[in-house]
Amino acid sequence: MAVPVQNQLSQLDAARQLVLADAGLYPQIVQGILPIVGANAHLELRRWGADFLAETFASPQLAPQEKERFSILVLQILRELLELPAEDDSVVKSVIQTAASIYGPVIRYIISNPHDSPTWDRIAAIKSNILRRWDAASSGVRVCCIKFAQRVVQVQTPGIIADPRVREPGNNIGEAEGLTEIQRSEQNEVSLALVPRDHPLIPPSRLEPEALGLLDRLLNVFHEETSDPIAVDATLNCLGILIRTRQNIATRIVNAILNFNPFKQASAISPMTLKAKLQMKSMERTTRTVLLNVLRRNDNGPFAGRIKQYVDRLMNARLEFFDEGSRKRGLPSEPTDGLDNVKRMRLGAELPDRAAPPPLPPGPISHAQLFTLTGDRGLSSFDVTQLPLDLIVRITLPVLHHIDQEALDLAVSAVRSRIQMVKKVQAAQAQVPQQTLGDDEEDYEPDFEPSREQVLNQNNTLPPEDPLLEPPDLALGPFKLPQPPPLTPEETEQIGKGTISRVFSMMSVLDDSSASKRQKSGLNRLAGGSYDKDAWMTLITRLATRAPAGLEEGDALQDNDAESNTAVAKEKINRSLSDGIRETLWKFIIEDFRLRIPIAISWLNEEWFNDRIQSQANKRPRKSHYEYWMLRILDSILPFLDAKDKVLIRFLSEIPALDEKVLERVKGLARDPERVTLAVNALHYLILVRPPVREICIDAMEDLYRNFDDARLPASKILKKVRPKVLDNAGPMPVPPPPPPPENVKSPTPVAGESEGKENLPSATVNGEGMKAALDRVAAAG
Repeated sequence: MAVPVQNQLSQLDAARQLVLADAGLYPQIVQGILPIVGANAHLELRRWGADFLAETFASPQLAPQEKERFSILVLQILRELLELPAEDDSVVKSVIQTAASIYGPVIRYIISNPHDSPTWDRIAAIKSNILRRWDAASSGVRVCCIKFAQRVVQVQTPGIIADPRVREPGNNIGEAEGLTEIQRSEQNEVSLALVPRDHPLIPPSRLEPEALGLLDRLLNVFHEETSDPIAVDATLNCLGILIRTRQNIATRIVNAILNFNPFKQASAISPMTLKAKLQMKSMERTTRTVLLNVLRRNDNGPFAGRIKQYVDRLMNARLEFFDEGSRKRGLPSEPTDGLDNVKRMRLGAELPDRAAPPPLPPGPISHAQLFTLTGDRGLSSFDVTQLPLDLIVRITLPVLHHIDQEALDLAVSAVRSRIQMVKKVQAAQAQVPQQTLGDDEEDYEPDFEPSREQVLNQNNTLPPEDPLLEPPDLALGPFKLPQPPPLTPEETEQIGKGTISRVFSMMSVLDDSSASKRQKSGLNRLAGGSYDKDAWMTLITRLATRAPAGLEEGDALQDNDAESNTAVAKEKINRSLSDGIRETLWKFIIEDFRLRIPIAISWLNEEWFNDRIQSQANKRPRKSHYEYWMLRILDSILPFLDAKDKVLIRFLSEIPALDEKVLERVKGLARDPERVTLAVNALHYLILVRPPVREICIDAMEDLYRNFDDARLPASKILKKVRPKVLDNAGPMPVPPPPPPPENVKSPTPVAGESEGKENLPSATVNGEGMKAALDRVAAAG
């Protein structure tokens, strides 16, 4: 009975997972799947087989000798898949990728076996089929054909031959001298230089012209009037490898690229759509990247100057092509307020007269009227004070920068003349009372001079001076600024959060000072005295821990109701600010906990110290901030630790207090088999260096030994030293059972002649012969 295709695919996926886990199973798997994924198989099986072969021969885990051996086996299947009429594009692409990967190993095999003409006929037929598809296939297949052509050019052109006198590390001179020519050639890259001149199947005189013809076909994409952007990008990406590995054809390739203009098709495309712009941008960026890589490898080469000039021209062309619509309009060629001097003389035109400022109105003059130089009623009545100050500044500065100097001088002169005219009017009005005379002009006697007695009598008739009307003596006292208005709790919380965010934004860019790194003062140092990153972090941690001390959990409540309400409000504000600092500090640490674990340790030490001081001062239980944030930091970093991480051991050894909750989380690491060693090493370190928690750590180690099978072996070595009675009571360790087969592998229908209890699928524990037999049975069932 035939097995459904879906079951076969699931079995093949299970086999693929096996070879990905163990590269030593490639020989059995490859030989087993070839009969299943042939040209007569179902389309889904052909797709899976083509993808698997492309992945296999591109894998670096497969040895070169194995690739060469398997390449001969898969040639016939690849040829049959390519010769199928109307084959699926995904199968064709994977087959071409496989052919590109095995072309070099096949040529190496032909060099060593010059009389194996069937193998050469197969690879030649595959090459001809792929090259025929190059021009007429879809875009994805064309890209694969370009990659295959690049591989053919690379193999069929001369490469660099290593010096045979250079021996490999670990080999002595006798071994190096005992190498054959074939063994020495395996140390070199496959190229035309390894092919003997008299080879009967692949003479160099025939391979090299073919490679140069394919190179010209690759470079022809740069000379076409309308080029496919996808083909251009694929060709450029392939040419970079040839420039680096084949110096004899590098000059031709670089010249072709330097003569290529990615924007030459822009004039022929109308209208320019978004897709066309993206294609132009992609070709320009790929061209520039390839040339910059060439320049980076040899900045003093013969093409360095030309490449730099070409890249500069490419950048300028890109700016002109893409930034044409986003540029600002330039200044006008003619002045906007009239004609220039040359045209005025030629045309007889005159500049328009500037409007004279309006005269001042009669009566009292205000400052607004004094400086108003326009007759527009709308502008005169506009209240500028309604605009915000920052908007006025943004408007005024550009206006002053672009104002006409002549117009500014005229306006200043007009305002100055107005001010002088107002001063003259005010001076004339002040002199009028002084020039007023009495009613009777006949009382004026210029020759009359009062005697001394008349003056004294006149003084005696004056009324006595009133002491209350005398001006008091003024003495200036001390001046004090008034107190600012009190902030509401919401404003206080908002301002505090803004301050916290600014401090942490500065912390992310502040580096450790070199002085603080060199100076190690120990207990004699002054915390926060160096104004570096450590000082700011000390300030932040103490603001979070010590600033709200005495105001939490109702410690500041008074008996009076008003005072109680005020204390409750202050408590909420301080608690919110301190919790906000703690939350922000926790996020800051978790963003890069491996580098910022010292900050976490310093913070937790401050929390533990503050909890102890407050507990002694209050004489009653209170919320432990240390325990909450310590467990939260630990829960945040545990999922990201690997088996070789030393961050956990440092964290557990330097925090001030440990309890069973911490050890339970450390034991939880043992659920992951890859991190069992991390959990055991952390507990072992605590047993050695932290005597106060030695017993609970040993208990945790015993729990690992009893409840986690993967941790029994490493835990037993430690318990043997610290608590040997556990091992004596437990007896010998049981031998672990063999691992079961993968869960997603289903047993196929038994084949006649085999026992029903025997599984047909290979597992991780079967040998190579069993694997091959199982795959043969799957092929026969299909």
